[in-house]
Amino acid sequence: MTTTLTRSNASTSTLLIAAAAAMPVWTVVALTQAFTREGFDLVRHPFSQLATGSLGWIQITNFLVVGSLLIAGSFGFRKALYGKPGGTWVPRLTRVAGIGMIGAGVFVMDPGDGFPVGTPAGPPAAMSWHSIMHMVAGSVTFIAFAAACFVLARYFTRTGAQGMAVVSRLAGVAVIVGDGWAISGEHAGSVTLATGVMIAMGWISLVAARFRKSV
Repeated sequence: MTTTLTRSNASTSTLLIAAAAAMPVWTVVALTQAFTREGFDLVRHPFSQLATGSLGWIQITNFLVVGSLLIAGSFGFRKALYGKPGGTWVPRLTRVAGIGMIGAGVFVMDPGDGFPVGTPAGPPAAMSWHSIMHMVAGSVTFIAFAAACFVLARYFTRTGAQGMAVVSRLAGVAVIVGDGWAISGEHAGSVTLATGVMIAMGWISLVAARFRKSV
């Protein structure tokens, strides 16, 4: 019996490590490209634009790997939160976010606004079907991240961790505000979007690391 429990705890710990690694992997790979790829300007270009061009495979791989980490991590959340507030929806929403990330990697957005180098300035004259699918996958991911943060806030409220609950809500709001600013077409929308997503994903990764310590 003890051996079975030990193996189960080890499995849960490993799955939660996957979720904890999602944000660091995403951030390091995306920012490294943002500062090294010729013609890329984060003020004008979203991270998704990095999936275009001859080196686009790097960001595509980033989407696929991070999506897979989130999906794996969702099963860790399911085990860690079993029978607790949020035990149903935190895993589901994390899994949906992971599927959305993979979808965003499979369906690449169109080149635009001068990136990759040689692309005409301004947005594409018309969006391709795969660019539309990319936007859909991205929207699903953003909504899932925000919702997961709000559900985690409920968990922390129920367990008496009021400070953690506040941070969870703020992380969820960050995605909504960042995405809303980007959709509005205001200046530096790609920056606010990237920031909001990294805050929410980072919080989910931190919570996964926290849960791992109690497994």
